[in-house]
Amino acid sequence: MNALRQIPPVHEILRHAKLRGMERILEQPFAARIVDQVVDELRAELRGDASERSRVELASVIADDVRRRIDAFLTPSLRPLINATGVVLHTNLGRAPLPASAVDGARDIAASYSNLEFDAASGRRGKRDTHVARLLSELLGCEAAIVVNNNAAALLLVLNTLAEGGEALVSRGEEIEIGDSFRIPEVMAKSGARIREVGTTNRTRIEDYRSAVGPETRLLLRVHPSNFTVVGFTERPSLAQFVALGRETGVPMLEDLGSGCIGDLTAAGLPDEPRPQRSIELGVDLVCFSGDKLLGGPQAGIVAGRKPLVERVRRNPLFRALRVDKLTLATLEWVLRAHLRGDMAGIPTWRMLRATDSELRERAEALTRRLGQDAVVPTALESVVGGGSVPEGAMPSWGLRVTPAGASPRRLEQQLREGAPSVVVRIEDDAVLLDLRTVFPEDDDKLAEALRGALA
Repeated sequence: MNALRQIPPVHEILRHAKLRGMERILEQPFAARIVDQVVDELRAELRGDASERSRVELASVIADDVRRRIDAFLTPSLRPLINATGVVLHTNLGRAPLPASAVDGARDIAASYSNLEFDAASGRRGKRDTHVARLLSELLGCEAAIVVNNNAAALLLVLNTLAEGGEALVSRGEEIEIGDSFRIPEVMAKSGARIREVGTTNRTRIEDYRSAVGPETRLLLRVHPSNFTVVGFTERPSLAQFVALGRETGVPMLEDLGSGCIGDLTAAGLPDEPRPQRSIELGVDLVCFSGDKLLGGPQAGIVAGRKPLVERVRRNPLFRALRVDKLTLATLEWVLRAHLRGDMAGIPTWRMLRATDSELRERAEALTRRLGQDAVVPTALESVVGGGSVPEGAMPSWGLRVTPAGASPRRLEQQLREGAPSVVVRIEDDAVLLDLRTVFPEDDDKLAEALRGALA
């Protein structure tokens, strides 16, 4: 109990020299709770301790711990890191990194008032959709378009608008699971639409849709299975057949394209993805897709197609709950204009996809020379697109293979992940692999220092 008696009162702790400059923060409720927690934990630790510890010593220990915990609490949890996994659209790491110029433009909008919903020409209230709708119409060849906060929201909104209380027909082979265990059937159920499954897992014909159309049918749904492939004894109606059935029955069609690919992937040596502009050209009524995948923009869900249907979707009260903010619109507008200009190099996702084998090999060899350690060698790797896009689209790449002497690959992976900056890697065949396709060239210096420190 001797040590317990030496714990100073709180007011004395708050005046300690180690907490100088934090007076305003220490007045906040969260800080008071941290001080109480530190004192309570120390009291529990010292209970039954007969050792002699001075009041000065304990005050210093408490002040140190309080400062450390407050600093940790106020340090932003969301922070940049280096993606050396080779997965370009890594969902856990934020998917598509935004162009720096787009972020600069968004910062200007964020730091001032803007014409978000104001028509400066007429002096009247405007619509926030107008800032990107014209660009989307030009890029996709559609009559109208709106933006919501992600593609799951886009799908939910269209289903609720067009199929609530009725049936939406979907192939059994397209009832996919998307990120974080969200499943298409569950999204459909929440929309108020009833799922009517047609065909089988591996084979669905247009006749399966046609025979299922009835008085309760409100929507024909086609979902691009972007995060998996089915091979072997398979069949799926062509897009032309799907459109013809919609015209024949008068039932609106929605195609969920997910990945948001509006550029030519074959230029990067990848299998091409279905593109919304092609679907619209062939006559699909509505398409929806993501903004933060192959489009290379911010998290968003885009609904585009025939104007009467888009307007119906926009008038749904849920649209206000799912709409995007000014920062999303500002960055999305910049990315769409980059696509219009054909400036694919200005979009980080596309710059990574188009990085050449020789460029990546040269960087890997330069980093190896700089590090000068036997444990690090340049190596040929394979990158993937990720983000539920191009599931069979592996790309040849280059990076570093690290086999640390006297330490396990798992330990090195942990040290890199927990470092500053955090570096996320992958482990294969008892070695740590750092794929340079997904590392910004301007981060090579930071990567070298992080790896040197982890190996030391």
